[in-house]
Amino acid sequence: MNYQTTVSLKDEEKVKTKIKEEKVYNQKPTPAFIGASWTALLIGMTSYCIGLWNATMELNEKGYYFTILLFGLFSVISVQKAVRDKLEDIQVTDMYYGISWFTSIAAIVLLVIGLWNADLELSEKGFYAMSFTLSLFAAIAVQKNTRDVAYIDKEIEIKED
Repeated sequence: MNYQTTVSLKDEEKVKTKIKEEKVYNQKPTPAFIGASWTALLIGMTSYCIGLWNATMELNEKGYYFTILLFGLFSVISVQKAVRDKLEDIQVTDMYYGISWFTSIAAIVLLVIGLWNADLELSEKGFYAMSFTLSLFAAIAVQKNTRDVAYIDKEIEIKED
């Protein structure tokens, strides 16, 4: 049987709440994770671009796919920034937040439509899809690492002052 009084239960809840409020996640990403993120980004972007360079498609098609890569990278970085800003209570307008999500989804949809209608082997389509996906994911990880390191460096600087 639990013989605790209501008062002692309320005190325990206050302590638990206080502990949750004080919990701060301030660990920097490891150099290995930062390196892996940058490596994945470079591999994804480089392989995608080499694939485009060697492709037997018209120059305007190559330009389309290259632009989609750049558009996608910028869009996912923008989403990550907006999400992180909201998390850190930095003002982000709903319009910017919505546009950044819309453009990220649009970049993916445009790639899918382009590959669906392209006169490419299925293995080539898969190659472009996977290198594009790797690039977008890695760009998010690199942006997150950059923000984490900057945030923690700022916190350390503030504590030292």
